[in-house]
This record gives sequence, C-alpha cells and structure tokens, in this order.
Amino acid sequence: MFRNTKFNYGLIAIASHWLSAVVVIGLFAVGVWMVELTYYSPWYKTAPHWHKSIGLLLLALTLFRLVWRLVNPKPASEPNHQPWEKLAAHVAHIAIYFLLLLIMAAGILISTEEGRGIMLFDWFELPSFRPLFENQADIAGDIHQYAAYSLIALVVIHAVGALKHHFIDKDSTLLKMIKFKRG
Repeated sequence: MFRNTKFNYGLIAIASHWLSAVVVIGLFAVGVWMVELTYYSPWYKTAPHWHKSIGLLLLALTLFRLVWRLVNPKPASEPNHQPWEKLAAHVAHIAIYFLLLLIMAAGILISTEEGRGIMLFDWFELPSFRPLFENQADIAGDIHQYAAYSLIALVVIHAVGALKHHFIDKDSTLLKMIKFKRG
C-alpha cells in the first residue's frame, strides 16, 4: 500500500517521514560540528558542500511531502485523543514544515549572497539569487541557526508525544508511522 487510507499511513508517507527525520537530525549534527571547523581542517570545504547538497535534496523531499499530504487522506485520530492533543499535533506539524522551509530558504540565502550558485553534489548548480538585502548572509545565518534549534526542540516534543501515545495511552498512533498495512 503506497497511499494513505482513512486508517493508516502508506509506505510513501512512512518512508518519507523517517527519511526526513534522519536527514534533519544528521544535518543538524553536521551543522553544529561544521561551524567549529577551521580553515585548515580537511572538512572546511567538503562538509559545507555536503550539507548544502543534502539540504537541497531535503527541500525537494519536503515539498514532495507537502504535496503528498494534500493528495492523500490523513488517517483518523485515535478515539481517545483529546481535542487539545489534536490541536497541538496539528499546530506542531504546521510548525515543523514551516521551520523546515524557513531553514532551507535561509540556507540558500546564506550560500548565494556573494552571487555564486549552490552545487548540488556535482550534478548541477542551483543559480544564485543576487543579494536581496544588506547583510543577507549574517541575517539569514541567524535565522538558519535559531530556526534549526527550534526545529530540533519541536522534533523532540513530537517524538515524546508519539512515545506517550504508544507507552502511556497504548494507542496505535506511533504504529501507524512505523509499519504499513497492505490493503
């Protein structure tokens, strides 16, 4: 089952969710490590290149996920979910997507301030947006950093909520995002 149903997530939603989760956590870890690199580090140019390339692929995956959400039914909530839990989950998902897009837009603005494009691995170059405002890289860098920390905090809350549903409420919320049912 590739598509979602009224009761379960499909393979596409599950795979793209977990791939996004792994990539987000990995990019965050690399980003924190990367800002400490010195000019003489062998990773000084390589790490940012990989960070940007994988970030652009994550942007494509995120846009795909947003479209996929629009064209697929969302599985029904568990009957024991309180209205505040449903609202909190909805707001958290919107915030996660917003922060993802904000981080990636800021990353693009950081990388293209000097008029250079961004190489996606060695496949092609994303053209530069000329500087849109003064101190673009500095302002976008601050946004990129604070939004990334905010996203990770929200991801932790999201994960704790999923674990709460699984271990305390003993419902199938987490299971819907772990295994798909053939149908």
